[in-house]
Amino acid sequence: MLIRNERPGDEDAIHSLTLSAFEPMAFSDGSEAPIIRSLRASGDLTLSLVAEKDGAILGHIALSPVTIDGIHNNWFGLGPVSVRPEMQRRGIGRALILTGLEMLKERGARGCALIGSPDIYSRVGFESDGQLSYGNLDRSYVQWIVFSGPAPRGELKFAPAFEPEGHTSQHT
Repeated sequence: MLIRNERPGDEDAIHSLTLSAFEPMAFSDGSEAPIIRSLRASGDLTLSLVAEKDGAILGHIALSPVTIDGIHNNWFGLGPVSVRPEMQRRGIGRALILTGLEMLKERGARGCALIGSPDIYSRVGFESDGQLSYGNLDRSYVQWIVFSGPAPRGELKFAPAFEPEGHTSQHT
């Protein structure tokens, strides 16, 4: 399996993959694929990595800028992460995440945050101490990993593509 940066021409395969990966998830509102298109269109798709085998894209990860209390401070958000349903639980998502985090570190990022299950993301080093919030969401789901500096404190905000008005025009 090869993990590489997204290339021109991958957009539709990433869109289809993301739709199929999130379709069976009860928590999904179907916005994940349009969010990726919107991040790309707005220039906020900092890293877009795919896992490829024999020319087929099996997984994808998006990383984009975030703010904490309104300040970017070189922090990024992880997600969406997508793996073909029949290929899940084989380490593809983990490999994408670890590669993406390493690439962020190499670029001088201070850290990465996400919204997700502590049971899943703690396995790759994410944690929560309740000091980072996202709206009214249970703070245990608001997780981070620090590359340099102190742990984040305050209100996490993702790129505008994650807001409903940020991606509604991107449904294609």
